Amino acid sequence: MTTKALPAAALPPPPAGPDWLPRPGAYTAAPDRCIVELTGRIGPLVTLRRRLVAADARLTVTPEPERCALSLELTGRPLHGARFTFVSTAIASADHGSRLTAVGDLALRDGPPTSAVLALRVVERTDDALLVLGLLRLPYRPLHRATGLTLPRTRPADRVRLLVAAEFTCPA
Repeated sequence: MTTKALPAAALPPPPAGPDWLPRPGAYTAAPDRCIVELTGRIGPLVTLRRRLVAADARLTVTPEPERCALSLELTGRPLHGARFTFVSTAIASADHGSRLTAVGDLALRDGPPTSAVLALRVVERTDDALLVLGLLRLPYRPLHRATGLTLPRTRPADRVRLLVAAEFTCPA
């Protein structure tokens, strides 16, 4: 009796997504792999710097780049128990994938959202992970009026900055 090796059936390739993001899928950042810092500034001075907790951080990558989404849900002492949410409506690439722009809505509690732009720098990208460093800058007064975010009177600010460092991985 002789044995004959049959060629292995090739699996269809996974759907291709944007080349500046990992493979299509749902990615999350574990709370210990997502660092968020809230900074209040007045002129060149930093008047407030507090760490926030990322209760939920998700990245959804689809084959269509216009349908990719990023969402963050933040809590912490500076927010007085409230939840700060950022949900992107679009993620675009600039500079051949080393810089990303997430345009979306920022809301405090269940209040009305205000539009915001989260500028992201891609530190490392693999097929199943994305490490980013992002910055969101907003003037304080319009943010206060739109979302109700209130900083202590002893910590005046004319602008607020959110610094985000997150490692998004695909759950196994």
